[in-house]
Amino acid sequence: MRVTVAAIGRMKTGPERELVERYFDRFRKSGGGLGLDFAGVVELPEARAAQAAERKRDEAARLKAALPDPCTLLVLDETGRSPSSEAFAEDLARRRDAGTRDLALLIGGPDGFDPDLRASADLVLSLGRMTFPHQIVRILLAEQLYRAATILAGHPYHRA
Repeated sequence: MRVTVAAIGRMKTGPERELVERYFDRFRKSGGGLGLDFAGVVELPEARAAQAAERKRDEAARLKAALPDPCTLLVLDETGRSPSSEAFAEDLARRRDAGTRDLALLIGGPDGFDPDLRASADLVLSLGRMTFPHQIVRILLAEQLYRAATILAGHPYHRA
């Protein structure tokens, strides 16, 4: 299963980018043998429309256009489910084993997601009820993908 992270906003050079790249590299190396192939990150700039609803529609359209069709969508949004790391790993494995070819985890812009995009998601995930900047969300997501791979591999990185 190819796993893509698609995000509104770009990571600037600095320690945050180095950390996220470290975890994505770890995921790439550990996930491949488990059938979780990291396809990379798609970065799209924030929309510039005057109204938030219009910005969200524009960002949703660009996110969908940047992904393979069909693609299983997991949207990160504070209104979603907040699974444990083990449950997240199990969900990835279940989707992989069911034959999902492409899976994308979406990180929205400052205005959040268009309601239609959120409604079309296969799963809405939350990293918590607090709001985080997209750079922090990307770091947390990269680490959780790596952690999921280590859980599925039986590696001692995750200590439950």
